[in-house]
Amino acid sequence: MGTQGHMLECELRPGKQHCQSGTTAFIARSVETLQTLGLGGKCLLRLDSGNAAADNFDAFGDHYLIVKRNPRRECPEQMLALARRVGDKQDSREGKNVYTGFFDHFHPGGDQNRPCVPVAFEVIERTIDIDGQKLLVPKLEVNTWWTNLSCRAKTVLDLYHGHGPSEQYHSELKSDLDVERLPSGRLCANKIILLCAMVAFNLLRGLGQEVIKRAGLAPQKINIMRWRIKTVLKNIVYCAVRLVRHAGRIELHFGKRCRWFEVIQDIAHSFA
Repeated sequence: MGTQGHMLECELRPGKQHCQSGTTAFIARSVETLQTLGLGGKCLLRLDSGNAAADNFDAFGDHYLIVKRNPRRECPEQMLALARRVGDKQDSREGKNVYTGFFDHFHPGGDQNRPCVPVAFEVIERTIDIDGQKLLVPKLEVNTWWTNLSCRAKTVLDLYHGHGPSEQYHSELKSDLDVERLPSGRLCANKIILLCAMVAFNLLRGLGQEVIKRAGLAPQKINIMRWRIKTVLKNIVYCAVRLVRHAGRIELHFGKRCRWFEVIQDIAHSFA
């Protein structure tokens, strides 16, 4: 969630469970949790084609959405002809024609009783491949997304392709926090471990953002929007200290050469 990748909900499922099984309830629960945060605006929900079921649209509420759509029922040649009529041609290389725009006549799940939802499309026609070889039959590629955003189709495409960082967040959870292989043979125990990992992940993510806010105190240049969890652990959490109990108090004594002491001290005072 957000540009820093906080975890809002997590659910451990058996490997044989279909990606859509229980997803409608999971989305509804996530949307309800979003409302309790009091963010003061709509959020953008972005899902892959495996979760494009019509039932999910009932759980989205009034939030913005981009859901990858699988155009398996449409003929690519017909989609190209339609894109040429209603779409905008984008600048591209020779032998590659790219059309983007919106279709307004599709119903989620093909259910005519449901209201139409706009579909952003990208139709690519290749008559020359990337090596300069002319093709006897043009190669067609059709990509479509359900969306309720009132913006240009190219903007919808860019927002969907922004799901790449979310894969990095998954990588940080699995590799940096070492929860790629959960330790227990019981699913219920691993669910608890994953929930604890979510709490640790969000705490470390927040700590990293607090460090970035204090870039002026840092011993090195910080010109990025977020830190990886591994970087937070290495620079902040793994600092060597001595735990001292004295006069009913517990103190952390840092070494004189601790490079991050001023940053840690300022963060500690702000939360004291």
